[in-house]
Amino acid sequence: MRSPPRILAVDDVPENLDIVRMRLEAHGYEVVTAMDGEEALTQAREHLPDLILLDIMMPKLDGISVLKILKQDQRFGFVPIILLTAKADRTDIVAGLDAGGDDYLTKPFDQAALIARVRSMLRIKALHDVVQDQTVQLAAQTKQLENWNQSLAQKVTEQVTEIERMSRLKRFLSPQVADVIAASSEQEDLLRSHRREVTVLFCDLRGFTAFTEIAEPEEVMAVLHEFHHALGQLIDRYEGTLERFAGDGLLTLFNDPLSCPDHTMRAVRMAVEMRESVEVLARTWRKRGHDLGFGIGIALGYATLGKIGFERRFDYAAVGTVTNLASRLCDEAKPGQILVDQRVFNVIEETFDARSIGTLNLKGFRRAVEAFEIIGARS
Repeated sequence: MRSPPRILAVDDVPENLDIVRMRLEAHGYEVVTAMDGEEALTQAREHLPDLILLDIMMPKLDGISVLKILKQDQRFGFVPIILLTAKADRTDIVAGLDAGGDDYLTKPFDQAALIARVRSMLRIKALHDVVQDQTVQLAAQTKQLENWNQSLAQKVTEQVTEIERMSRLKRFLSPQVADVIAASSEQEDLLRSHRREVTVLFCDLRGFTAFTEIAEPEEVMAVLHEFHHALGQLIDRYEGTLERFAGDGLLTLFNDPLSCPDHTMRAVRMAVEMRESVEVLARTWRKRGHDLGFGIGIALGYATLGKIGFERRFDYAAVGTVTNLASRLCDEAKPGQILVDQRVFNVIEETFDARSIGTLNLKGFRRAVEAFEIIGARS
């Protein structure tokens, strides 16, 4: 049913018709009028009203005849028709109701009673329309369900396979990367052992070991949960590959298993955001009596990457000097510091403010390594 409902009012007395029209329009209804039976049929067919107020005594074609003609038309089968009669003649009333009328009012009628009857009939019409719409929808849904059932077994099998594949990938890849790999027909090739240039970011908390010695296990787990949650969101957003957790440390790769042309820049941007996020957490931790800092190391170089493990448990790992270098730089970083090697600095020096902190003698490296501290992005 349209809004506002459209009502056809039929009466051969202009004064009566004007009163009815004004009363109905005052209550928000759209009103179409007719002054005889033939005009009533014309207006009904043209405007398809939601309700008809039909006078019985009219020239050319009386109301009973109009009513019978309308009820033979399927378009008006469920349109309520209220009969208006000037005589309290039960014969007219019975004939009108028998011909398909839904209700009647005897003239002169009370205006409040008219509006009440109109509202009542329109509520019934609205309920019928809802049921009819639902019936049509149910038939369409039943047909659609039959079509789905024809291929349900195959779809379930495909979906289960896809879920299993995605669950394996998302253990060590960001959701975006996992989605791309899952959609690729060369998934196994992407995870097979290979050599590639990568940017490696290692980060961990300062003072964490001392903290675990004095804090309750529940407090330690709460801090780790907050720490991992904050950093995990950034790793997903920057589409890094989380290679492993190491207690309070995380190792993240960029440019593998899918290539990324700006992987070094992306790693440094993420590091700056990580520092800001952990600074916010650290203020909360200090209020709880936990004094924890945060350091990051970033290195650029070649590594051998691929799937490692055994049948029940696989991980994705990077092996090479570049991962060790990122870890050692992280060890040297003071709370709040981001340290990078010479190769990373060469890539980002025009975009980020950085300063040399000289050469460092790092465990496992025979030669001293020049390191740089990232201050922040240039404005």
